[in-house]
Amino acid sequence: MNCYTASLPVLKALCDETRLCILRLLSSGEKNGCEIHRAFCCTQPTISYHMKLLVDAGLVLSRREGCATMYSLNQQLWPSVQQLLEVLCSQRTEKEEDHE
Repeated sequence: MNCYTASLPVLKALCDETRLCILRLLSSGEKNGCEIHRAFCCTQPTISYHMKLLVDAGLVLSRREGCATMYSLNQQLWPSVQQLLEVLCSQRTEKEEDHE
């Protein structure tokens, strides 16, 4: 498995506007599921679907606190995500230069 194949779940999770907005919301700190739901014009099952994808991709961590689920950014993964995006962007730039 190459690094791009291993990165597919992360890239798929990042290619949705709602999930990007959720990540932005979580960048200000840990939130519970109700706080995330209130910030969007989506149903609770839709937000749960997005949260599951983000958690499964490893971008977001979840933990139970009583009846609530608390969500936070997985700070340990973000340097790798940034590095992946830089590599992808630099390869695109190199290909664009080759075509000029």
